[in-house]
Amino acid sequence: MRLLPTFILLTGLCVSSASSGDLREDMRRAEETGRKSGSLITNNDFRPFWSADGSHLAYRIRGTNDELVFSKVHLRSGTLSPAFDHDLLAKALAKAAGRVTDGRHLPLDQLEISADGTVRFRAFEKSWRWDASAGQVSPDDLPPQESRLLAPEEIRGRSGRSGPPSALTIENGSDGEIEIFWVSGRERKSYGRIEPGGKFTQNTYAGHVWLMTRSTGEPLAALEAEDTPTIARVTGRVPAPPRVRDDLSPDKKWKSSIRDHNVFIEPAEGGDAIAISRGGTPENSFNGPLKWSPDSKKIVAFRTRHVDTRQIHIVQSSPPDQLQPKLKTLDYAKPGDALEQPMPCLLEIENRREIPVEHSLFSNPWEINHISWAADSSEFSFVYNQRGHQLMRIVGVRADTGVARKIYEDTSATFIDYSQKTYIHELPETREILWASERDGYNHLYLLDAVSGEVKKQITRGKWNVREVVEVDEKKRRLLLKVMGVTGQDPYHTHFVRVDFDGANFTRLTTSDGNHGIRFSPDGNFILATWSRVDQPPVTELRRADDGRLIAELAREDDEALRKTGWSRPERFVAKGRDGDTDIYGVIIRPTHFDPAKKYPVVEDIYAGPHDFFVPKNYSTWSGMNAMAELGFVIVKMDGMGTNWRSRAFHDVCWKNLSDSGFPDRIAWIKAAAASRPWMDLTRVGIYGGSAGGQSTLAGLLHHGDFYKAGVADCGCHDNRMDKIWWNEAWMGWPVDDSYANNSNVTHAAKLTGKLMLVVGELDTNVDPASTAQVVNALQQAGKEFDYIPVMNAGHGAAETPYGKFRRAGFLRKNLLGE
Repeated sequence: MRLLPTFILLTGLCVSSASSGDLREDMRRAEETGRKSGSLITNNDFRPFWSADGSHLAYRIRGTNDELVFSKVHLRSGTLSPAFDHDLLAKALAKAAGRVTDGRHLPLDQLEISADGTVRFRAFEKSWRWDASAGQVSPDDLPPQESRLLAPEEIRGRSGRSGPPSALTIENGSDGEIEIFWVSGRERKSYGRIEPGGKFTQNTYAGHVWLMTRSTGEPLAALEAEDTPTIARVTGRVPAPPRVRDDLSPDKKWKSSIRDHNVFIEPAEGGDAIAISRGGTPENSFNGPLKWSPDSKKIVAFRTRHVDTRQIHIVQSSPPDQLQPKLKTLDYAKPGDALEQPMPCLLEIENRREIPVEHSLFSNPWEINHISWAADSSEFSFVYNQRGHQLMRIVGVRADTGVARKIYEDTSATFIDYSQKTYIHELPETREILWASERDGYNHLYLLDAVSGEVKKQITRGKWNVREVVEVDEKKRRLLLKVMGVTGQDPYHTHFVRVDFDGANFTRLTTSDGNHGIRFSPDGNFILATWSRVDQPPVTELRRADDGRLIAELAREDDEALRKTGWSRPERFVAKGRDGDTDIYGVIIRPTHFDPAKKYPVVEDIYAGPHDFFVPKNYSTWSGMNAMAELGFVIVKMDGMGTNWRSRAFHDVCWKNLSDSGFPDRIAWIKAAAASRPWMDLTRVGIYGGSAGGQSTLAGLLHHGDFYKAGVADCGCHDNRMDKIWWNEAWMGWPVDDSYANNSNVTHAAKLTGKLMLVVGELDTNVDPASTAQVVNALQQAGKEFDYIPVMNAGHGAAETPYGKFRRAGFLRKNLLGE
């Protein structure tokens, strides 16, 4: 019998009281619930307006029923007050503009409030001035704030930050139709076309990247949305900005190039090219990048041996443009494969010769980069990452002799996290180097002497990590850092600090209990700090930029209306890990129809990749975990040992041990949570994940089948010998040894006891689809029952396609809810 769902209707949000038994309908309703959830948040959409004279910050927030509230804060005293009398200004604006408006919905942008109380703003596409004493609004000459148009080349690969809500207007001043695209990395999404003379207004977020092209696809211009609404007029192609030419010598007499596998130079003003290297061939060629010495007398180039890169072959069974399948062939190096290993070479301009460079200190590179010359041209240096990632060395090479020396090195018995934590900043004038290292067990910054190689100063120290160097002020010898774990809060919360190169004047700029982002005032004297947690909507504060002192809290978002629908904030939970001492952090997500008197299957959303941590820290009204919970589950997610950005010892658990995936910590965490939550039914525990999470999902079923009863593994790298070289050698090491086979899900396939669904995209170019196929083969050879879902024309993350989501949800409902 099909049960008809009961609904609670509140301000447009529908929430089911229970599962209907119709999976497609339940998924549709969950999607609709998620789509509307954000509309019930109030006191949001914070928009700042800094005064030109530096006296005030005006700002706007969106309150209940879309009411727009404008306030101001005196930057020195912190005094808060209404920006103006909303009703009086609305009446005066309506009269002056001949438009209908009211005090609760004033359409003001580009607001400026000066110390004498003068209010200037733009509304209805015009500029105005408000004279409060006369009670009049009159036309003004405040020009619209224009976007800084960029050349299309300037956004290549840029994803952009995700700042506060904003808006942009694009005017087509060209002679043809233009098309608007939202851009994130390599992803593009069209938002329509504009006829000549037309305009387009789009809500967006500060930092989001937009591209404008001709209807033919020719790129014209790009922009990055700003914190406040802006206007951009596109008249044609924006030229690329002049750049410092890497090929031009510092004295501007010569330009360098690679021709016929050798390095050539030619007079910058024109003339014959001259070879300054000899013997380059296709099998052993000279390549860039080419790095001139400051005195223009020498060039560093690279000599590269040719190797045949492994290829994988993928069949597209059902291409949309033809009947017959297509074969796709990709270059795809895997662990243990040969590398080209470019080696630095030193070339002298005057004598057209190569100065032999001693290679013993960098004979087996994974990578050589960060080439830098000393200011006096006496030496060049670089960072050598040895294959296996257990040694990172700064090497210096004498420019006159080619003799190499070790400036500094870090070593590890496990691995050096080069892909996430490498940081080097050369200070040529003082012959110093800023360097990040985990040598004391946490990621900290060190000041090195580039001549002696000695550590002059450990700049930061403690049981916390430097996440990012935001700014280096070489004149003041001061750093702005994003840090994690510096407070007594959740150690994954990001905060911002200042510290001098010598470690002095360590100053915390943010202190509130949450995950932080900051924006500086135009003059750099003040900070807008916005923080949130999964269980706390965003709060925006005004702080001093020199000492971080709180001046005023400006806005605090409110989700009371959303919580009245039955939705609840994710619950943060901390429990001890496998050692009984280390704290493991995670979240618990309940369905909107949650009933504490009932028992719910527990499903873990897992991703245990060692490159990062994965439990969300910022507030969000909806995610894929909420959508899954709506189907009748309690969803949990935690970061076990082996994931990143805790202590070095915490991270090292993953070394040659990816099948561990932190399961001893995860299981202990789930059991601890259920001990005080009787509605968590640990007789019905499921798990799902994709990519490395797919590998972990199956590993959980194979090695912990007494705990996990059902799992959906999507696009898993089930054997680390089958996956891409860089990610797997980073954590499993080189050369390839028995640990690879020991961690393979193929090796242990016969241990399967629970219910398994394997999902893979036939066009996955991230993880070789054959990795999943080999697991299928091993399970078949072992006589195991399981579900196998290849998704046609899907790439990596096939379980996130509509069909993949449907099959995943149905499988978990069937095996954990009995539906």
